[in-house]
Amino acid sequence: MSSQDAVLLKIENDIATLTLNRPERMNALDDAMVTGLLAALDQIENEIKNIGAVIITGSGGTFMAGGDVKFFHQLGAIPANEAQPQIRAMIDRVHEIITRLVNLPCPVIASASGAVAGFGLSLLNACDMALATDETVFTLAYCHIGTSPDGGATHSLVRLVGMKKAKEIALLGDRFDANEALRLGLINQVVEGSELEKATAKLAMRLAAGPRAALAKTKALLNSAPERDLHSQLAAEAEAFAECAISPDFREGVRAFVEKRKPVFNSK
Repeated sequence: MSSQDAVLLKIENDIATLTLNRPERMNALDDAMVTGLLAALDQIENEIKNIGAVIITGSGGTFMAGGDVKFFHQLGAIPANEAQPQIRAMIDRVHEIITRLVNLPCPVIASASGAVAGFGLSLLNACDMALATDETVFTLAYCHIGTSPDGGATHSLVRLVGMKKAKEIALLGDRFDANEALRLGLINQVVEGSELEKATAKLAMRLAAGPRAALAKTKALLNSAPERDLHSQLAAEAEAFAECAISPDFREGVRAFVEKRKPVFNSK
């Protein structure tokens, strides 16, 4: 399968939808999908001025069942000193995907069904918001194939669920359902399977209709908050607010509040 087939990108109504498209392999991550994701991010970044939200979803009723173990099995047939550089090169490209997703100025939404396993959970955690069906199953799973996590999972899990729970999820690799994922704060909403696409689209449209520059600054502030002390965070907030306060969207928001109507943002 080519990289263009492994990841489908549609940009419509100011919303970019990335579809992981290896349903026969439960959308397991392979080299073609990595290449496809990087290419899709290139296009999204090139058109970012016209994109208010990004959706990541999977075809065939599954989000992502982790990395394609066949790749690692094939590497087992060659000497370790030759295999390790290939593995490291792939991991570096995978981590570029995570970094670029987190750094996108617009909100990124994971729309998950079926399995969210291994790197699939890392990918979901890198998104700003996440929805899942009531039948979605989650597991970090890396320990079951004798490796440690990648994709920023050890970073995101500690921030999202706390150290003790993160260690439980990572060290045991147990499966848990969508209601538990909601309780832990890994996802924002649980919906019936038939409602997932509609609920995701509704959320994406709501975000895309918001004040994009302000939302971008809000996302950046939240992402950086755990690494800053209060003084530094207050300074960053002051700078961001001052920049927003001279924008057309701010003037529109204030005017709409005074006129008791719904604001129309994103004047260009």
